Amino acid sequence: MALALSDSIVLTQLDKLANWVRKNSLWPMPFATACCGIELMATGASRHDIARFGAEAMRFSPRQCDLMIVAGRVVMKMLPVLQRIWQQMPEPKWCISMGACASSGGVFDTYVTVQGIDRFIPVDIYVPGCPPRPEQLIQSVIDLQEKIQKTGTLTGREFVKRDHSEAPRPLAVEMEPTQTIVAPADFATGTRLRLN
Repeated sequence: MALALSDSIVLTQLDKLANWVRKNSLWPMPFATACCGIELMATGASRHDIARFGAEAMRFSPRQCDLMIVAGRVVMKMLPVLQRIWQQMPEPKWCISMGACASSGGVFDTYVTVQGIDRFIPVDIYVPGCPPRPEQLIQSVIDLQEKIQKTGTLTGREFVKRDHSEAPRPLAVEMEPTQTIVAPADFATGTRLRLN
């Protein structure tokens, strides 16, 4: 004798249920600087309304967030703060790199600007543009939701591997001490030496 299930009963796997809940309740932690931050604010406004995708609860407390959106350029002085916020966020957590500056340093090819945040924290989705439109950020949230639905587990086993950055290593040029050039200066006073 077959048992009939009522229409109010749904059978599923716990992993799929956990992924469905996670993907529809993303709480972003905005790390916004410069012009990309303005586009991030526009995404939360009524015209684009990121709330349609379950990501409207922007929190400024890392312990309540599971999605970091790094929007805009990041300089070396900000990097320890960015890394500390990332480490304070509980697992499972994801990261969106929004804009050319966060993804690759953009037009700021200087020693101060971080040439891609993926060298320091793991990035799940890259949003190109300078600055990217709110529609692009919404599409990246949709893409991240698809990734969460496909890859997540109830216990978060997939995040055990994320203990280090998977970014490309910088090209280091090793020079012999005889090949290096030292500018003549008195570094104690910060003035140039006079060559007579």
